Amino acid sequence: MILEVAPLHVLPHLTTQFEAAFAQAQRIIASMPGYLSHELGRCTEHPNQYILLVRWQTLADHEVGFRQSSQYLQWKQLLHHFYDPFPTVLHYATVAQSATSPIATAQP
Repeated sequence: MILEVAPLHVLPHLTTQFEAAFAQAQRIIASMPGYLSHELGRCTEHPNQYILLVRWQTLADHEVGFRQSSQYLQWKQLLHHFYDPFPTVLHYATVAQSATSPIATAQP
């Protein structure tokens, strides 16, 4: 399992619109092969900052399957204009976890 981590800095005056657009966009990512789950969190100290966590079966499911798909173009159109600066996305493989971790329950 691969965890995609994307810190999202949304333009402060567009947070409501971003959340509405994300409600649509999440259906796109959830339909992709290799997708396991996702979570979008909003920072309590800085309300225009979000964190997107997406669990994929493999790195290729995200980097190739999603990012090189026609669905990614729809994702981009819905969301990319909200960010400043554009997010840097990193991927993590699990080293250790608890038995009750959301990551543990996301594995097939």
